[in-house]
Amino acid sequence: MSMPGADGPPELRASLEAIMLVADEPVPEVDLAQVLERPRHEVAAALRGLASSYQEEGRGFELHQVAGGWRFYTRDDCAPVVERFVRDGQEVRLTQAALETLAVVAYQQPVSRARVSAVRGVNCDGVMRTLTLRGLVEEAGTDGETGAILYRTTGYFLERLGLPALADLPELAPYLPDPEEAEEAATGGRPGPVDRGGSGGGLARPGRAAAPDAAAGHGEAAQDPGQDDKDGAPTPEGATDAGEAGDARAEP
Repeated sequence: MSMPGADGPPELRASLEAIMLVADEPVPEVDLAQVLERPRHEVAAALRGLASSYQEEGRGFELHQVAGGWRFYTRDDCAPVVERFVRDGQEVRLTQAALETLAVVAYQQPVSRARVSAVRGVNCDGVMRTLTLRGLVEEAGTDGETGAILYRTTGYFLERLGLPALADLPELAPYLPDPEEAEEAATGGRPGPVDRGGSGGGLARPGRAAAPDAAAGHGEAAQDPGQDDKDGAPTPEGATDAGEAGDARAEP
């Protein structure tokens, strides 16, 4: 026994359901009739039949005719569950890569993506997109010399941290590693020269306060041993943060 539609085009009801699933606004009957190459009255009858069957079966979604077209909607009594799902999804914890990137933006803003990547030593484009989509980072004009887009943190960022202003961010210095420990970590335990004046130069700024992830208990992660406060520091070719892929997938 062959599956429905295996030897030919899907039936009308199946085709309508497939279109309704991907529609982001009500679809008029005439448009559906043209796409499916079927008479409009057949399409209208099939849509009404689907709507009735969903209600009889007690599905979690319904098919409604609104604003001159048809579209799927969740049932009214399912609204609390849907709202809880959406709210919890928005509060998913940021990855370590996102926290570190957010820290760089917070202390260097306004800053370009290239500068953030240079400070962290990896490509941060994916993470920056995630932070922007989550409303934590926004565009802040362009660089006068390079024309690069600059980024800054948002009011929502301060709201999430419970801070009235950027000046109230915690001081960065207490969360920086000891210069000797940083050098040892960078050299894998092998002895080497230590520049005691260079630790934390990539993020520390006079009068500015500290990493947002430091306040959350992740401050040490925002400091990479190889950071440099010189603009234009090179990013290793092909270097990509392992956490960025997950960030990119997490945001529809």
